[in-house]
Amino acid sequence: MPRVVHTPISARTPGRVTVAFGGITDEPPPPPPAPGEPDFAAIYDSPEFTALRRRFRAFVFPMAALFLLWYLTYVLLAAYARGFMSHRLSGLVTVGLVLGLLQFVSTAAITFGYVRYARRRLDPGVAAIRAAVGADGR
Repeated sequence: MPRVVHTPISARTPGRVTVAFGGITDEPPPPPPAPGEPDFAAIYDSPEFTALRRRFRAFVFPMAALFLLWYLTYVLLAAYARGFMSHRLSGLVTVGLVLGLLQFVSTAAITFGYVRYARRRLDPGVAAIRAAVGADGR
């Protein structure tokens, strides 16, 4: 049988708290970036990066919600509408099979749509931010 050994609190080594309530820490702030290195904190706080995040979220969040709704609808139909899902369209092809295959098609369509959206709306903003901080070649 295993034996449990309790270490008294006074014998434990005190650890450093890295993040306290509200993000206040007892650690010194990070050093400034080395010369020639981008200041990531300044980039993160910039209005250009905020706009870039907003454009990213404007596509990703609605599309993710739409896809999850579409997937949940498919699962609920498979669970509770067996008659509808087993309706034969042609030979052995049923509505459930077609809707299941459309899950893959919709995934590919979302991927294609995101790539187009990123190339037109996100990549120019990324290039502008990289050029502004001098990180073009990295």
